[in-house]
Amino acid sequence: MTDHTFRQFDTDIERMRSAVSMMGGLVERQFVRAVGAVRDGDLQRVTQVLEDERVVNQLHLESDLRCNQMIARRQPIAVDLREIIAVIHSINDLERVGDEAKKIALKARQFVGAPLPIPFEPILRMSEIVVEMLRGAIDAFVRQDEGAAARLSMRDDEVDALRDELVGQLIKRMSDDPEVVSSALALVFVVQSIERVGDHAKNIAEYVVHVVSGVDPRHSRLEPVRS
Repeated sequence: MTDHTFRQFDTDIERMRSAVSMMGGLVERQFVRAVGAVRDGDLQRVTQVLEDERVVNQLHLESDLRCNQMIARRQPIAVDLREIIAVIHSINDLERVGDEAKKIALKARQFVGAPLPIPFEPILRMSEIVVEMLRGAIDAFVRQDEGAAARLSMRDDEVDALRDELVGQLIKRMSDDPEVVSSALALVFVVQSIERVGDHAKNIAEYVVHVVSGVDPRHSRLEPVRS
């Protein structure tokens, strides 16, 4: 490869990283707006989330196409190939974060002018942790910080515990008062979507480990195949 080709390849890599960062910022905004829409019963924020969804989907398609073109044209190997594949995985996870934000926002319609079945503060705290995870994952991807995966895994355990606690509270609330079953069930789905966003953030941090070290930490969670 000539010096010019190397420089062009480096430029393409930087563009891909920028696309991941841009998508990360967009889906974070979607997520924050969606949670706020549930808290306040705000239909305007629901509309904003749905508008952002179209932008995120378009950016996802454009970035995926660019990655596939790079593989075809540049035929990268080793760390360069791993990074392109990590970008493809990451933008897929970010697109799914946008999907979860959309689900949360649509549930907000049930709370317009109606009280929430349980206090919202613990759900808000859970969402704040997930936002921190998402920011940390994007920062790790940009800086190629493989140590972030372990930190985000610990935070993910915290989010899982909060999810279990909140779902338990909502189930008890439904049992105690059948009149709140519909709204409590909607909040169960909201809590589950928040938890899934944390999972996607953890995934992105794990892709960084694969780029830097060549080891995919997801494989360590697979159970051995029994003969």
